[in-house]
Amino acid sequence: MKIFFRCLLAVAITVSAADALSSTIPASTAQAPSIPGQKQLSLDQAVEIARSNDPWIAGSRFRQQATEAESIAAAQLPDPVLSFGAANLPVDNFDFNQEPMTQFKVGVSQVFPRGDSRELKKQQLDELGDQHPYMRQNRRAMVAVTVSKHWLDIYRYQESIRLIERDRALFEHLVDVAESSYTSAAGKTRQQDFVRAQLELTRLEDRLATLRQQEEMAQAKLSEWLSPAVNGGFDIEHSLPELELLDPDAAKTKVGGVDDGYLVALLLAHPSIKSLDQKIVATTTGVQLAEQKYKPQWNINASYGYRDDDPMGQERSDFFSLGVSFDLPLFTADRQDKEVQAAIAMQGAIRTEKALALRLMRARFQSSQRRLHYLEQRRRLYQERLLLETHDQAEASLAAYTSDDGDFAEVVRARIAELNANIDFLNINVDRLQTIAELNYFFIPASQHNVVGVYP
Repeated sequence: MKIFFRCLLAVAITVSAADALSSTIPASTAQAPSIPGQKQLSLDQAVEIARSNDPWIAGSRFRQQATEAESIAAAQLPDPVLSFGAANLPVDNFDFNQEPMTQFKVGVSQVFPRGDSRELKKQQLDELGDQHPYMRQNRRAMVAVTVSKHWLDIYRYQESIRLIERDRALFEHLVDVAESSYTSAAGKTRQQDFVRAQLELTRLEDRLATLRQQEEMAQAKLSEWLSPAVNGGFDIEHSLPELELLDPDAAKTKVGGVDDGYLVALLLAHPSIKSLDQKIVATTTGVQLAEQKYKPQWNINASYGYRDDDPMGQERSDFFSLGVSFDLPLFTADRQDKEVQAAIAMQGAIRTEKALALRLMRARFQSSQRRLHYLEQRRRLYQERLLLETHDQAEASLAAYTSDDGDFAEVVRARIAELNANIDFLNINVDRLQTIAELNYFFIPASQHNVVGVYP
């Protein structure tokens, strides 16, 4: 009779697994139906929607337009000053024709800024404006990485739920058969076997609850980037995308990495570094602009003075005045010298910022490169050995138990190990694609010809 229960257990596990497998297409080709009224998004679609709906991109275009408008304004001369007045009026009777020097004056004056200040200020603003296309290109690359990670996290949680749901039916059969065997006098199942099977089923329920929570959190994070395009909800495609390295040679998966000179050249061509280069160029112009403070500022003025006829009716000649004034930057130690020092210090600060950014990017690249190397190793190990071995172990433990030569607890442990191996393999595949997305961020060398002067 106990053989009957063991055979019944084996049939239940086999049928349950077969039903689950027959109702589930492999993860690489599965196409689950989309939720009614929702959009099913591929990874590429999600990235494009996020890029096209990113307010930061629109704000960057406006900032560039504002800087370009400021540069045009900075190149212009200050507005001329027009003046009107009465000069030398006698205070006893304010008679306009009493005194020969009394006159009505109209004057105009024009200030000419120091040295090449106007041209240099325009040049500096143009250089600052030219960094925005690089910043937008970098932003689009960052959006692609962030959205890819969120999309792949959703896939990770959904596929993990699918795997656990598939095996939950199997464990429910285990509990039923263990309970039947335990309550039967002929069965050999012990109480601890029944409790163990029920415990594993409860643990699966807890894992499902945790994964559903993580899935909803990942969907909320992705929705932040997709709104308002998908306010009606969305469902991602139920198959892993094919992500390839944009530069396979540069991202060699061997430990030791690429040639150091090539890596430096790669990073120096990155848009985030190019935008800092533009800031350095602008600060260099800023030093030249500060040096213009040593030069005088000129002011040219001209005026015309109208005089009335004298009391005898004789005509008086009008006056015309022309003058030039300029300041003398004689005491430069605490003003002009300090302004130049400040401009040079700012240039050094931006250079330091660039060096720090290069160091950080180098570390991130090498970290992602090594991570991909070991993920590829683990992926091959799971594909070639571990998945098959855990499956064989589960089948062997079940066969041993049905032939009265094994332990029920070992059957449960083997099935849990097989489930964990499948989930681990899923995580490896998802982590691998996320790492490829991170590495592709570095393979977007900026082109001055492509990005400067336009609003992409």
